[in-house]
Amino acid sequence: MIRSMIARPAALAAALAASSLFTACAPLLVGGAVVGTSLMVVDRRTSGTQVEDQGIELKSLTRVREAIGDRGHVNATSYNRMVLLTGEVGSEADKASVEQNVAKIENVRSIVNELGVMGSASLTSRSNDTILTSKVKASFVDAKDLQASAVKVVTERGVVYLMGRVTEREATRASEIARGVSGVQKVVRVFEVVSEAELADMMPKQVQKP
Repeated sequence: MIRSMIARPAALAAALAASSLFTACAPLLVGGAVVGTSLMVVDRRTSGTQVEDQGIELKSLTRVREAIGDRGHVNATSYNRMVLLTGEVGSEADKASVEQNVAKIENVRSIVNELGVMGSASLTSRSNDTILTSKVKASFVDAKDLQASAVKVVTERGVVYLMGRVTEREATRASEIARGVSGVQKVVRVFEVVSEAELADMMPKQVQKP
């Protein structure tokens, strides 16, 4: 089963134009390791937007605590300033409060609220989610017709969320691959879909040697 939550660039143009993007080349902290600009080349966000996304995720931790304290387990994942909220909270009021607080963070342009109103997932469930995320990422790497680094994978209670700036073809292909991974209960697409021409403009230009 695949569910889509796709943001079209045209609908987001005003928000994008209103936000200033940094162009610093400072190293980023990715996955606990400091990396240089070589990794940014394969990311379809600007280096400034990557830094903004990291800041949004860190600030979200504070906003969640302010909103609900320890009444839940909430993850906030930001990609191109679109924030995906996953996890569990105790009530619909808490779910709404988390969204409202995170939406106030500077540079956040949209929220996808996938919080479940239920008890917090067990450690076993979270461990399984981590394994599923790794399996889906590995499947993307194995695929010869998909740029694995273009898709961010988040898993919660067996549900795989896919984020990124991708074409319709890439969105469909990534969803098919993720759905085929053993243990995946459902695939939810949280993509920003771009045209093939827009994708070509994002990619690094090859320098012609004389």
